[in-house]
Amino acid sequence: MLKIHLEEASKRFQYEWIFKNLSLELSQGDSLAITGSNGSGKSTLLKCLSGVIPITSGKIDYLVSGKSISETDWFSFLTISAPYMEMPEEFTLEELLNFHFKFKKPLDRISSKEIIEQLYLTQHISKPVGQFSSGMKQRLKLGLALFSDVPLIFLDEPTSNLDRKGIEWYQELINQYGKNRILVICSNEPREYEFCRQKIVLEEFK
Repeated sequence: MLKIHLEEASKRFQYEWIFKNLSLELSQGDSLAITGSNGSGKSTLLKCLSGVIPITSGKIDYLVSGKSISETDWFSFLTISAPYMEMPEEFTLEELLNFHFKFKKPLDRISSKEIIEQLYLTQHISKPVGQFSSGMKQRLKLGLALFSDVPLIFLDEPTSNLDRKGIEWYQELINQYGKNRILVICSNEPREYEFCRQKIVLEEFK
C-alpha cells in the first residue's frame, strides 16, 4: 500500500514561489485534482511530486507499509502522461509497447494485443509513432500510463487533443482502471477531474 506524504512542501524559481507550505496525504484509492490558472505551476507541482525536480523546502515522502522509499526509486511506483512527455517516434506502436513493458509490468497481465484494441489502434500496429495524429498519440500516452501495473498515476491535461468520443473513452478508462490507485490530475477542465475526491487550487498556496 503506497502513501504519499507532503509536509509544508514549497518550490521557488528565483524569487517566485510556485507553491508554498503545501501539506497533504494520499493513499491508494485517493484521487487529487490540481487546478489553477494557466502558468500557475500545475505541471511544476506534478514534476515535484514525481521526483523529476526537487522541492525548495519542506518534505515529500513515498511510504510503502510505513517505510520511506528512496527518491531514486520513486519512478518504479508511478507513470506519467503529459503533453510535454516525448515518445520515441521512430518506434512502431508494437515496438513502443514492447519497449515500455520491459520497464513496467502490464496491469492484470493484459496483452499488447488487448491494449492496442482498447486504444482503438489495431490498424496502426506497424506504423511509426511519429506518423500518429495528435489524438492517437494522446490515447497512447494515456494507455501506457493506465495499463501499467503501478499504484500511482500522474495525468497532466489528459484530454488535450481528444475529440468528444475520445473524452468519453478517457472517462470510461478512468472508471475501469483507476480504482485502488492514487490518481493525480492537473487540469482546468472539470470533465477531466470530476471524479477526484480531493482538489487543490494552486493560487491558494502562493
